Amino acid sequence: MQWLDGAQIEQALEQTFNQILTTRMLGMPLLNPALAVRALGFGRVNRDWLGVLITPWCMNLLMLPTTDSDWITQPPGNKFEQAFPYGSFEFTVACEAQLGTYAQCSLFSPMFQFADQAAAVTAGLSALQALLSHPAPRAVSRRDMLRGQFGGR
Repeated sequence: MQWLDGAQIEQALEQTFNQILTTRMLGMPLLNPALAVRALGFGRVNRDWLGVLITPWCMNLLMLPTTDSDWITQPPGNKFEQAFPYGSFEFTVACEAQLGTYAQCSLFSPMFQFADQAAAVTAGLSALQALLSHPAPRAVSRRDMLRGQFGGR
């Protein structure tokens, strides 16, 4: 599937996962009834579209491919490492008929630690922002400074 922008992706994800909520997930005990399906923050990052998907059962980082994505030909269930400014994270390839191939990295599951939708949205946006930021540099101890070790080991 060719994605035009983040809004199109968010709409497609919300439609697809709301359908999953009312069919495959119906009556499952791991659903947090205070939460709704919401896709947020989707934008281009390198060769892929990246954002967060919140559902009543999980919160995942999701990557949707472009024609240039390295992992687009991998079958569902395959795992791969993806590097971001904060570090590398493992993603699992998945597929839904309405979406095509996508990759997911679990942030939370189940979702009972979230009292409401606002708390889940805040956590999701914070995770996305952190992922795209470089970690704070480690403070240099006096011992490391005297040894001339100024970076990470």
